[in-house]
Amino acid sequence: MPHPSRIFKTPDELEKAWEGYKKHIEIEAEKWLKVQYVGKEGERVTDKYKLPMTMEGFEIYCYNNHGCVNHYFDNKEGYYDEFGTICSRIKTEIRNDQITGGLLGVYNPSITQRLNNLKEQSEVNTNANINILNIDPLADGE
Repeated sequence: MPHPSRIFKTPDELEKAWEGYKKHIEIEAEKWLKVQYVGKEGERVTDKYKLPMTMEGFEIYCYNNHGCVNHYFDNKEGYYDEFGTICSRIKTEIRNDQITGGLLGVYNPSITQRLNNLKEQSEVNTNANINILNIDPLADGE
């Protein structure tokens, strides 16, 4: 039985909100400009940063434009079972964007690793055995 206060009635409606969020972050990139001075004359050039997709960003976008969306992803009481596939796809697309951006150096790789629980593990085992010889150099060779 669907939750009575559902914002999105179908998974397609949530997907449309997701597509709207992706367009929104392209527009938001206008606020984040990278200034460079290029050429012999030092001409000022601005480029937009590529903003990363985040779950928090999507939730804020939905809250500002549609309403609270986190319960679709939490689905604590099973009201949103039919949204499982689209929710999974959204999470996977966000993770893929962050990982790819980190690998390419577009996003900070260290932060990307932490956000996505990626870490390089190296195991260092130090086994030091010290043998102490009890030899008295002044003793006769007995």
